[in-house]
Amino acid sequence: MAKLRAGKPGIPLRFWCCAAALAGLIASQPGSAQTQQKEELDELRSRIEKLQKELEKSEESKSEAADALRQSERAISKANRRLFELANERKRIDAKIRQLTNQAAELDKQIESERVSLGRLIRRQYLAGQPESLRLMLNRQNANETARQLHYFGYVSKARAELIGSLRNSLEELKELTRQVQEQSARLEKLESEESDQKITLEKQKQARKKVLAKTSDDIARQRNQISKLKRDEQRLTALIKKLAEEAEKRRRQARLKNQSLPDASANNSAFRKLKGRLRLPVVGELTNRFGRPREDTGLSWKGLFIAAREGGQVKAIAPGQVVYADWLRGFGNLLILDHGSGYMSLYGNNEALLRQVGDQLGAGDTIASVGNSGGSADSGLYFELRYKGKPFDPLPWVDLN
Repeated sequence: MAKLRAGKPGIPLRFWCCAAALAGLIASQPGSAQTQQKEELDELRSRIEKLQKELEKSEESKSEAADALRQSERAISKANRRLFELANERKRIDAKIRQLTNQAAELDKQIESERVSLGRLIRRQYLAGQPESLRLMLNRQNANETARQLHYFGYVSKARAELIGSLRNSLEELKELTRQVQEQSARLEKLESEESDQKITLEKQKQARKKVLAKTSDDIARQRNQISKLKRDEQRLTALIKKLAEEAEKRRRQARLKNQSLPDASANNSAFRKLKGRLRLPVVGELTNRFGRPREDTGLSWKGLFIAAREGGQVKAIAPGQVVYADWLRGFGNLLILDHGSGYMSLYGNNEALLRQVGDQLGAGDTIASVGNSGGSADSGLYFELRYKGKPFDPLPWVDLN
């Protein structure tokens, strides 16, 4: 077998004050653009969900043993995805906090410098006294000297007023940050609470799956290599990909009518066809089945690769693309499909969890799923396919195994 590569106690208040500012920095798009993008994503996900329900409804009379795992495996995937999202949110917050901490240190230096300057200025004025303008003019001094002194006192008064104003603004800013940090701290506490709840939910769903698997394992094992079942699995996947391609083309036509352009996954890198020989396999593990080889006891051939890997291992996107499918599919368990543009798609099946949703734009190497044995797979690992215009082709010539 070939080996493949593939906010806490003790932190100063000043730190937390600055951390709160991240709330206004996270948004990177105008509100109207974000709203439109969300509406488009919601519409896309709704249409894909409808497509999935149509596929399931058409096969209700062909129930298989592995179908009993569908509900628990979907729930496990959903809980894992939420934990993944929460972890990413925490990372973003931590990064912002580090950035803002550095800014806070610079602000402290600036405030201290202003306080020292103001203190010196007040002390000088106290020692020198502050003659009134009228008394200076009545003194029988040289007019030019009087003018210079008046100008000097005016300059000093202006400088003092500016320093006082700057310090007042800084104090107001810190007061506002203090208010914001209370909101931010509450959000972090809520996030921690949700993480805890999700872990409990995940453990419950895993236990539920174990019970179902214990009851159905013999039936699943007996059906696993049935020729009729494998043919149905292949036909089901081919039909799904055809529907997804039609959906993508429909969206492109609508975008053209609106004089818009959909993001082309291949535009984030060189076109997908130019990546031949340079792709990395999506998971670290052992290649146990290859494209074109006969499947055990059936005579049917493999349409992709099976890479045996440890449960929970990270599955990576092989190239930039958009998620066009992320759900449980009979025969493939938790399945994710990426559209890379120009007719190319990559498929990742039998996952324990799908960490991305339909519509997500991804880069090469982004984590998209975690390894498992969903859908009745006998072994923990990843089923991986590449397709061009709906037809599977051998992924290995496209992969750099060094």
